[in-house]
Amino acid sequence: MKIVDAETALEVVRSGMRVYLHEAMMAPLSLIDAFTERGRSLRGVEVVHLHTNAPAPYVAPDLDGHVRHNALFTGPNVREAVQAGRADFTPVFLSEIPQLFKDGTLPIDVALLQLSPPDRHGFCRLGLSVATARAAVDHAKIVIAEINPRVPRTLGHTGVHVSQIDYAVEVDRELPEVEGPPIDDVARQIGDHIAYQIPNGATLQMGIGAIPDATLAALHNHEDLGIHTEMFSDRLIPLVESGAVSCRKKTRFEGRIVTSFAMGSRKLASFVDQNPFVEFHPSEVVNDPREIGKQHAMIAINSAIQIDITGQVCADSIGDRIFSGIGGQMDFMRGAVWSPGGKAFIALPSTAKGGSISRIVPRLDPGAGVVTTRGHVEYVVTEHGAVDLRGRTLRQRAEMMISIAHPDHRAELRRAAVERNICC
Repeated sequence: MKIVDAETALEVVRSGMRVYLHEAMMAPLSLIDAFTERGRSLRGVEVVHLHTNAPAPYVAPDLDGHVRHNALFTGPNVREAVQAGRADFTPVFLSEIPQLFKDGTLPIDVALLQLSPPDRHGFCRLGLSVATARAAVDHAKIVIAEINPRVPRTLGHTGVHVSQIDYAVEVDRELPEVEGPPIDDVARQIGDHIAYQIPNGATLQMGIGAIPDATLAALHNHEDLGIHTEMFSDRLIPLVESGAVSCRKKTRFEGRIVTSFAMGSRKLASFVDQNPFVEFHPSEVVNDPREIGKQHAMIAINSAIQIDITGQVCADSIGDRIFSGIGGQMDFMRGAVWSPGGKAFIALPSTAKGGSISRIVPRLDPGAGVVTTRGHVEYVVTEHGAVDLRGRTLRQRAEMMISIAHPDHRAELRRAAVERNICC
């Protein structure tokens, strides 16, 4: 690898190229800044990535025609640009993104990464995310990496040999921290409902947010839990330290926590650093429904923006405004149902905007995207209870969904169900 400054490294980017950015907490800030400046002199450059915990100067209006972002998952830093039409959104299962890089559907010209310094064998580490970065580094034509001594040396399929790196930029910068949301009473009630359904020895998947955090907080009296999850958060650490997580009952990756990326505090980064109990694997492994389905008692916990009374789940948009992405929801929903003893949960507060809006609705809003179909949905949970829709008729589903809606909105939902000839 050749050590240069960021501006020199980014001279390799040409008009019409596709550039990949390392996701989550591993976004390479100095390379992003240099790329943005380089982009001003180019035309038709595309930048692709998942959610990043970093500024996104490349979506500024004045870069129109020079650089255009393609969001594989829409984070807060690019949401306005996507909604305004200045950036694109590609709906795709997280498990399938690496294959897009590999088979030439989305070929990567330049991959911009952040790595640990090389060890004595010449291997740098991808740190806190290998989700799609593994495929990007393996299939990009040119690899440019920030080399940062603050990057944890995570284990699993995270190694990048120096021979794979074309240009390296040395930096010494703390990684960002992501603070989890507070757990309110609604989240706590939902977490308790989910925890009640989780047996000892189950393997867990959950994302970031108050509801997954509340569920984890309710599991400290469980035994021999396993972890197979796309995201590792701070709330998992006390569950591990309490002894509730052993991974002994897992049927795949036995005795090891498996994740694709970690997002949280410096304590979290320290916890996963050179920790043989935690392995990072790419999303084509962690999110593969066939792999997930081989786990014993796989528990998948995912969220929704809105769900209708028949079980259609909108999780990526508010009406026709893209809010996030498909991500790994369907990967884990499918895999958990295939797992012996597995369960798949969609969890959401029953209302929004101070209780004035029901998130259980007669029909999804116009333009709303169906991420989980009513044929795939299983458990739905609000603070008012949990229902299992699998194998239920539309009439039964409507009755069950109304039962976990907020009491203030049940009469309206029932009237709508009658109008649709779903309920009598």
